[in-house]
Amino acid sequence: MIEDILGLCGTVVADKYEVLEAVGKGGFAVVYRAKHLLWNRPVALKVFKALGGSSPSGSKALTDDLVKEASVLAELSEQTASICQARDLGVLTTKAGESLPYMVLEWLEGKTLAETLLNEQSAGMPPRSLAASVTLLDPIAEALALAHAHGIAHRDVKPANVFLAVGGDGKSLSVKLLDFGIAKVVQDAQRTGGAFHKTEGQVTSFTPHYGAPEQFSRKFGATGPWTDVFALALVVTECAIGRRIVRTNDFVEMAKLATDTSQRPTPRRLGLDVSDATEAVFTRAVAVMPQDRYPTAGAFWIALLTTLGTSPSRAVLAAAETRDQDLFAGLGSAHTAVASPELLQRLSLPPPARVSALPPPPAPIGPKTSGRTVLAVGSVLGVAFVAGLLLALHYDRATDATASAVAANEAVEATRHTRPPPGSAASSVPSANASATTSPSPPALAPAAASCPDGMVLIPAGEFFMGSDDDSESEKPAHHVTLVPYCIDLYEVTTARYASCSDTGKCKRAAKTNEWPGITPREQEVFDPLCSVRDPTSQADHPIVCVDWEMAKTFCESLPGGRLPTEAEWEFSARGPDGRKYPWGDEAPSGAYLNACGRECVAWGAEAKMPMKAMYPGDDSWPNTSAVGSFPRGKSKFGLFDVAGNVWEWVADWQAPYGKDALANPTGPATGKAKVIRGGAWNGSVASWVRPTFRFMNAPENRSYGVGFRCAASPRDGTPKTVR
Repeated sequence: MIEDILGLCGTVVADKYEVLEAVGKGGFAVVYRAKHLLWNRPVALKVFKALGGSSPSGSKALTDDLVKEASVLAELSEQTASICQARDLGVLTTKAGESLPYMVLEWLEGKTLAETLLNEQSAGMPPRSLAASVTLLDPIAEALALAHAHGIAHRDVKPANVFLAVGGDGKSLSVKLLDFGIAKVVQDAQRTGGAFHKTEGQVTSFTPHYGAPEQFSRKFGATGPWTDVFALALVVTECAIGRRIVRTNDFVEMAKLATDTSQRPTPRRLGLDVSDATEAVFTRAVAVMPQDRYPTAGAFWIALLTTLGTSPSRAVLAAAETRDQDLFAGLGSAHTAVASPELLQRLSLPPPARVSALPPPPAPIGPKTSGRTVLAVGSVLGVAFVAGLLLALHYDRATDATASAVAANEAVEATRHTRPPPGSAASSVPSANASATTSPSPPALAPAAASCPDGMVLIPAGEFFMGSDDDSESEKPAHHVTLVPYCIDLYEVTTARYASCSDTGKCKRAAKTNEWPGITPREQEVFDPLCSVRDPTSQADHPIVCVDWEMAKTFCESLPGGRLPTEAEWEFSARGPDGRKYPWGDEAPSGAYLNACGRECVAWGAEAKMPMKAMYPGDDSWPNTSAVGSFPRGKSKFGLFDVAGNVWEWVADWQAPYGKDALANPTGPATGKAKVIRGGAWNGSVASWVRPTFRFMNAPENRSYGVGFRCAASPRDGTPKTVR
């Protein structure tokens, strides 16, 4: 019998839930069986004891978070019976006078998978086969695939959150996933320093026995759908071996086991006889680095079932096809392609290299699929899949927000630390790259043999209207520009890439301090630690920052044929020819598309006592810069990542006003006082700053925690070069 530690039995909550008995207790919640007095039906009342004791504002914030998670849970549970339904929520007051948030859930008769496995082991029953374990857990994979298709991560997948519910006939069995969104609420409460009662031992927002490396340390990256892939693989394997994989309760030891590259918890290593293909799937699913795993449960489950000769359910296929479009691009219907050797080979590719190594360059832009351009490759096993799957990571729930465009003069009035990075200034005089000496006639297309250096994408010759007539003065007037083919980095230059140049003496070392006119000691105290060179290991995959324009230029020119992109090249790469408002399209910015200022940034600013203002209400999981390529839904028409948000990017041009004349290959004026930066940064609070057309000027000697760069180059093999 579970002790009623909160003293709720015999009370009535919200005038309609009679609390009957405590039936379960965990690190941060107690579950009660209650009766809905109006419907005369049992319900589960989950009371979050670890989230009590907050201030009125803190309590409201927690309740608001629970409301959001419950609404998501309700929406998902309408689409699948494999997720436990949420019915109600609120805040109750215990007899001791403590206010605690609660959630009302559907009542389920049966046992958790954790209880079932323990009972079977105690009774000496043999474990299930791997195939039987997969069949049992198929509804859980379906639930996760659906959630991941919406950009939602569970973060606490474990046998105790898998419920084997017995039907009213006492014979039928349904399998349901519990506690969607709860780990997210607890994690946010911990992160923001809000009320969180550490009631017993080391209470965490996840279960360490099933924790992925990134849950133990952010140096491995952010949590997301790939975190659930790790845990799901462990749960499947435990079902098949009949015992827990991680049997220590020491938190430090569990962290070591989760991150030990020499001892991965795969079926074969744990004694199961599985095929090479199946072992390869599990090896990838439990990889230490998130970018080496399957990006979603749908992708993992399809790969696993295919190696077992089983067809995934239509629900899993539909969810995976929605979320992992790159996986199915060019293969036709997923329902017919899934069993093909071609898809199996793609799904069974060995783990790709880390982002910092940068994948080989993709081929020229190819056909459109599902209304967006995808990278074409000579073979379906080529770069498009590797880059697409590798980088379909690090983004959490997509909380869409409506954000209105704000003119440049409004941006200037924003508070200092919600402006562009200190040291840059919104131009009151439009900055530009007007060069009227070149011919406006369109250039010839690149020859078929044109190619780019590793890590760059070939941008074909094209034309577009640069700037905008509808937005801030700094973007006007829109004027016609044509460009010859050029190459540009898919990703912002990382700390690791820059260090490889400075270590050889070709580049100056990146600065460890911010430098801009008027910087205060307090600003240096807060922002100097964000200079990425200070922590080159954990920041290896993050963009290099605290570099001035000359340092960026020197790095790019150290590469074969390298240079900084012109402002026109940068905008065309980020926007394309179709006039879209943002790199991904016309949808308002949110944490699904970019790393700008959300709840995580505001929380960081509050902790640092440096107030920040949110651009959108969601949480993009990165309080400061993110690993490059972390927001695949925000990539541009040409496949560039992070051209909106993360860090502002230096371009080659001096600032000057736009003109109305049509231009070809503009390079800006020969001299000036300020250089142009583009794209917005992680602390951006105004949606207009992340438009590809938006422009700021920055003194070339400034070094800021919010400014980095990417490089460009002329194509090889005789392609015409951009006029300089």
